[in-house]
Amino acid sequence: MYRLSAFTHLGLHLLTHHQPQNRYDYDVIVIGAGHAGTEAAAAAARLGAKTALLTTNLDTVGQMSCNPAIGGVAKGQIVREVDALGGLMGEAIDATGIQFRMLNRRKGPAMHSPRAQADKKAYQNHIKWQIESQSNLDLRQETVEDLLTEPITEADQSAREHAQLAGHKIVGVRVRGDAVYYASAVILTTGTFLQAIMHTGEAQSAGGRAGEGTTTGISGALKRLGFQLERFKTGTPPRLNARTIDYSRLEIQPGDEDPQPFSFLTDAITTEQLPCHIAHTNEAVHDLIRANLSRAPMYSGQIDSRGPRYCPSIEDKVVRFADKTSHQLFLEPEGFQTHEIYVNGISTSLPRDVQDAMFRLIPGLEKASIMRYGYAVEYDYCPPTQLWPHLESKAVCGLFFAGQINGTTGYEEAAGQGLIAGLNAARTIAGRSPWVPSRQDAYLGVLVDDLVTAGTDEPYRMFTSRAEYRLLLRQDNADRRLTPQGDELGLISTLRREKFQDKVAQIQRGRELLHQGRVQGTPADVYLRRPEVTWDVICESVPELQSLDSNAAEQCCIDIKYAGYIDRQQLDVDKQNRLSEKRIPASFNYDRIVTLRNEAREKFTRVRPLSLAQAKRISGITPADIALVLAHLERKS
Repeated sequence: MYRLSAFTHLGLHLLTHHQPQNRYDYDVIVIGAGHAGTEAAAAAARLGAKTALLTTNLDTVGQMSCNPAIGGVAKGQIVREVDALGGLMGEAIDATGIQFRMLNRRKGPAMHSPRAQADKKAYQNHIKWQIESQSNLDLRQETVEDLLTEPITEADQSAREHAQLAGHKIVGVRVRGDAVYYASAVILTTGTFLQAIMHTGEAQSAGGRAGEGTTTGISGALKRLGFQLERFKTGTPPRLNARTIDYSRLEIQPGDEDPQPFSFLTDAITTEQLPCHIAHTNEAVHDLIRANLSRAPMYSGQIDSRGPRYCPSIEDKVVRFADKTSHQLFLEPEGFQTHEIYVNGISTSLPRDVQDAMFRLIPGLEKASIMRYGYAVEYDYCPPTQLWPHLESKAVCGLFFAGQINGTTGYEEAAGQGLIAGLNAARTIAGRSPWVPSRQDAYLGVLVDDLVTAGTDEPYRMFTSRAEYRLLLRQDNADRRLTPQGDELGLISTLRREKFQDKVAQIQRGRELLHQGRVQGTPADVYLRRPEVTWDVICESVPELQSLDSNAAEQCCIDIKYAGYIDRQQLDVDKQNRLSEKRIPASFNYDRIVTLRNEAREKFTRVRPLSLAQAKRISGITPADIALVLAHLERKS
């Protein structure tokens, strides 16, 4: 039996009915050890909470279920933000990446997004090792079958504002084998495993990932507690044996000559890089798919749930883009010690015989051997408007959600939610106020606000276009935006703090040198604003700048060249902040505003916005609705 930890509890109440033979006591329990679960558990443990990470299979901790890559457009920004807050993902991909590319280099810095192919097994092992090495964290192989709750008491409601609307509070989980884990906070990061069904053509099987089963008990517990559950679907492409591919007929896609790391702690990427390759579908492939649409689960009626719009199956591509005669396929190696190739761009749930026939028609892949067939997965998720912005559920105090259970797709979105949920679970049971970055601070803030304010009717994926202030939210300055906050929260290491402080000092020195230096009689910082002038040109006249670290030099250059645009966007941020400062109590009674439209009243009551800024972003809310709420708040105050 474990002792209760010294970490502050808000009063852990033990169940009075059947006491299990095996009992374990923790502060925070995380269910699921994927990208959300590992970040959640690590964040909670870093803050000092005694944490248990429970997973049905220890061999799949941190596993890349689908593509062997981290980052991409907007996703790369999220990874750098997670890293700036002390998360695991950035260091893991730097240590195990096999190809690094900075996307959108020809565009402005706000659009630059890092992406890297990973050695899948090495990445997974790296994450597992980090979890096993984390103090205050126990990794356990357990199958969770039920959530244990108790009714909210008046003492709970008086202790926490967010408990005033909850009917229950979490007290632990029951696992298979007559054992119970008790905790004041539980984080669900169940991925695609809630009542999951896999589809390959007409064939169906229970499971959230090939070779693994499904979870049913948690869905039942959520329904019993009054949560709304919906269904989404996602898919994965076939994997090929590299030895059976004719690469001479494919286009090679190498990595960058100057690979950029994800983590602010990584000085340089020195590992060997492997190339990817590009193939193309053709009309013969498309004709084959059209002829077999009646056997595709999405078109036969076998699946009726929504899939990700921006990562469609090859069946969807052929139907939706009927005018296109070809689609690109990216052949991505899955590691140094495997011949398995991930075929990005051909996600499918067509029957096996159709998948075999498709590749026979693609130049370079005619003799390719399929190692794993593509399939689709249907699974339960909880619409995220049932959560507060810090990812705690409104119905059950202490129960947090992160990752695909919130309707998102992608490793990076999951990792970001996991870190926020783990951080806030630890802060909540310690009696501290929750912390969530704003839309002006981070893509993580955009992600969470989009989910809890507007919800999602399709698997949510982050894009740069979702961020109003993307010029401020660049991948290169994620540490300057978030590491000081991470330090205050207790998330970052001494090494990260010292490295960040050194970078800030170098940037300050660089700005001073630029202000003092002269280029053709003009102050160097003014001369640098000219579009055609590069950093190297300035260094010729101000050679002291050559001593700056490359990252500090980049920050000086961007700050100066884009100063006008940045200042203009900062004015918009200041206006938004004034709205955000007008807080709305979590228990605000909208029924008391008799002149409020019924639609607005229903949406305000469902979302429970915590500020006028959040209220304004609810779909269908008008300026008149906001004015009524503001007037009522001011009258009340």
